[in-house]
Amino acid sequence: MVEWIATSDLTDHSEAVRVMEDRVAAIHEGRASEAIWLVEHPPLYTAGTSADPRDLLDSRFPVHQTGRGGQYTYHGPGQRVAYVMLDLNRRGRDIRAFVGNLEAWVIDALAQFGLRAETRPGRVGVWVPRPDKPPLPDGTMREDKIAAIGIKLRRWVSFHGISINVEPDLSHYAGIIPCGISGHGVTSLVDLGLPVTMQDLDVALQASFARVMG
Repeated sequence: MVEWIATSDLTDHSEAVRVMEDRVAAIHEGRASEAIWLVEHPPLYTAGTSADPRDLLDSRFPVHQTGRGGQYTYHGPGQRVAYVMLDLNRRGRDIRAFVGNLEAWVIDALAQFGLRAETRPGRVGVWVPRPDKPPLPDGTMREDKIAAIGIKLRRWVSFHGISINVEPDLSHYAGIIPCGISGHGVTSLVDLGLPVTMQDLDVALQASFARVMG
């Protein structure tokens, strides 16, 4: 069984990491079940293990160094962060497949609101094609990122996880090059004209998790 936990107040990032580390140890030792923890953070940037300092354009918010995979990303109010503390000893020790399953989970949840989101080779995360925007200089269609993924494993138990933009202040992304990718943008459910609430998304995530992640 996977325990679902939702925190309504803004959660301090350092405290969240401490809680996750304790839960991961308990899962590994058989003292606790797997868990999905749904939170929102105050505005901040996090740097993953591949973060390039040149991608931090304006440190207007606190910057947290993390051990998760990936580069710079933003967290803030209006963004659903789902921390996934799952035991890959039982789910299969395949990191690539696990990340792919997380992406499929997000895509399935977003499809419940009529949104077609996609993955792209070489770009971890979930993207929305934007034919309504001018193409890139080389003629490539612009795409906006709606969900980021960054995980860490300890003894094959995962933590950190996914973030999905519901209605954050998208201007806060201007302080970084998100995930080191230039040209393409960032969007949210509300920015795309979908009046989805955080609670709506939580319900969709739980339903989709059962279908995709088991």
